[in-house]
Parts: sequence; structure tokens; C-alpha cells
Amino acid sequence: MPTCVFPDSFLKIKPFSFRQLIFFIFEKKSALVRYFIQLSFKGTNYHGWQVQPNAVSVQVVLEKALSTVLRETIQVTGAGRTDTGVHARFFVAHFDSVAENLDRPDFVYRMNNFLPADIAFQKIWEVHSEAHARFDALSRTYQYFISRKKNPFAAETAYLFTLPLDVAAMNKAALALFDYTDFTSFSRLHTDVKTNNCKIYKAVWEEDGGLLIFTITADRFLRNMVRAIVGTLLEVGKGKLSVENFREIVEAKNRNVAGTSAPAHGLFLTNIEYPESLKPL
Repeated sequence: MPTCVFPDSFLKIKPFSFRQLIFFIFEKKSALVRYFIQLSFKGTNYHGWQVQPNAVSVQVVLEKALSTVLRETIQVTGAGRTDTGVHARFFVAHFDSVAENLDRPDFVYRMNNFLPADIAFQKIWEVHSEAHARFDALSRTYQYFISRKKNPFAAETAYLFTLPLDVAAMNKAALALFDYTDFTSFSRLHTDVKTNNCKIYKAVWEEDGGLLIFTITADRFLRNMVRAIVGTLLEVGKGKLSVENFREIVEAKNRNVAGTSAPAHGLFLTNIEYPESLKPL
């Protein structure tokens, strides 16, 4: 059997001390660079943003593409979760990487080459190591699109509803949202959030050609909240609920008394506001 002979210099190497090991670990950790990324996606083919068992999500596809391009394992944290079939014109996520200076056009180009046609990589910029795409968000804006006439090109991105609607009554009911902070009546049951309180900044219906668009902005949203609000406001528009009935539903703090959730495919996340220090230059 051959004999291994080590040089004298090898035998003189001292083992790492515990302090040196800890220093190495933290130095390695501090070497990571945190990035914010802006993207948009058409949610038709995805089970929402967040990783789901035995299902394809936007997060899974994005992490795979980033890991392939950067040749390291990348985990992405999104600004929030979206339901199956919901779209995003504006979505923000963050990740850490050993790679530096990724905020350049050729990296955006490479990412879009790896991503499918229904996910677009828009921007990337470096942020400080504690920045968080979800917890640092100041507000989020959603828009719900209703098509008032059949449009084959909007079949996957707008809810077709052709019956008469009292839009003025729907807007009066939407104004009532500003008087409340607890939106338990519009929250999915059995969620793991600590509070159902949200602050509404904007809630309005507007007509644009053949579309009826509901825009709502708040500091945070509960799961299924926007779709539940839209579904209930449609009941007001159809004359089945009054504005006072709508208030009673909010005050009941009971999901079972609110209307059916509007279909997912009409909903878009359209904006997320952050402190100026976290916005791209």
C-alpha cells in the first residue's frame, strides 16, 4: 500500500480556534450583498407567488432562474403572497448573493432570457443588508378589472360582468371603508396573521371605456381581502345590498356575512411604496 508523505509545512498548520471559526462565519455572511428586484407576472399559470407543495409558483421559477444565472443557491423573499391566478404589474422581492454589481442592464437581459414569457424581470438594485421587501413596504395598491362587454383578449385578465351596476352606490360603499380598520369580514378564515387591522388610503371605482376598475391602497392587506371587498361591492352595485348593509358587514367582523370573492383573474398588484432610501437611484 502506498504511503502518504506530508510536507513539514502541512504538519505545522494549527487548527482553527473557536473564535477564528466564528469570525470566518460572520465574515462570510457579511460578504453577501442584498438586492431588491422589481418584476411583473401574469398569474394565470401559477399557484400564486409563494412556494406551494406539488405546485408551480412564481417564486419557484424565479429562484431557479436566479440560481442558474448566478451559479449559487438563491432564496427569494417577496413583498407578499398572491393567490392562484392573480397578476402583478409591479412586484418587489429581495435576495442575498455573493455576486457584486448586479444592477446593470446585461444581468436584467440574462434573467429575462431564462424566465418564461409570463414573468418579466424589470429592475435590480443594491440595498442595505437589513432591507426587507415585505416588512419595509409602506403601502400596496391593487386594481380589480371588470370587463363590461365580452373581450376575448381580456378573458384571463378581467372579470366579465355585463349585468347593470350602480357604480355610484358602489363608490359610496367604498368610501365607508375609510371609517374602519378591522377587516375580519373580508379575510380568509384560519390565517396565521396577528391582526386583521389595515389602514385604507384609497378605494374608488372608475370607468374606462369598456372596463370598470376598482383601485384600493392600504398599508397592508389580508389574504383574499381585495377579492372579498370587490365581491361584496358588486352586491351593492346589483342592488342586493345597501350602503348601510355594507357597513353592517364590515362591523360584523364575520367572513360568512360578506359576499362571494370575485374571481382571481381580474386582480392585479399594481404598486408598492417604500421609503426613499430603498428606491432605485
